[in-house]
Amino acid sequence: MAEEHQLLDAKVLARLMHLPLLARQAMEGSVSGQHKSPHRGSSVEFAEYRNYVPGDDIRRLDWRVFARTDRFFLKEFEAETNLRCYLVLDCSGSMKYGKAGATKLDYAKRMAATLGYLAARQGDAVGLFCTAEKTFFEIPAKRNPAHLKLILDTLQKSAPRGETGLLPALHDLAEKGQTPRAGRGVFDFFCDLAPLLDCFQHLRFQKHDLALFQLLDRTELDFKFDRPTRFVDLESALSVVTEPAAIRGRVPAANLAVSGRAARGLP
Repeated sequence: MAEEHQLLDAKVLARLMHLPLLARQAMEGSVSGQHKSPHRGSSVEFAEYRNYVPGDDIRRLDWRVFARTDRFFLKEFEAETNLRCYLVLDCSGSMKYGKAGATKLDYAKRMAATLGYLAARQGDAVGLFCTAEKTFFEIPAKRNPAHLKLILDTLQKSAPRGETGLLPALHDLAEKGQTPRAGRGVFDFFCDLAPLLDCFQHLRFQKHDLALFQLLDRTELDFKFDRPTRFVDLESALSVVTEPAAIRGRVPAANLAVSGRAARGLP
């Protein structure tokens, strides 16, 4: 069963199970679900009144309004639909930063697995994209339990490799014809800010609801290096030797943390 997969923590699922995953904007889906749709339908949430036209279902007439105005009005309700949730996982080399068994990628895989499970449990379709220099795993969104197991198994075997190619991968996803108006969860990102924001705008312009998760190690946040240190780029193997105190005063720790660099003191 999916609940017994090693990427899922039963205690975490028990705490989150009662919390629905809801899109922040209207979604276009093919079946009924928990997310607001741009189309009108039947639900308990009233949207608006509109004038009656011949052929409308008279069961939706509001007779109380008719008694007050002597005019026919129909009640419109928010339709509810399902969401296609795509999990986009950055598997570039910088994601192996951290201790063995507790790297950034380890945490990202657990988070993606948990969100995928919760989305599937409420009837949403779940898909997965794992990307480094190129997208090496691409699983379309589907709604059956066997498909969820495929996603969990694929997450489990994903490993960090090479440089990041997240931006072209996200631009490509934004334009894919089979995924209109879907929700996306992107796990970690190390890119220049301007092209990254352009990428997010592209996704939003195509009506995708976007959620971002940036994972930072405690050593990146604190940046407690007190002697000359060699910083090694985990994505290219390039390195630079510098005095931490000199750059700590000029660059905010959070900006340094985004790099996902491995660091070690010089002998």
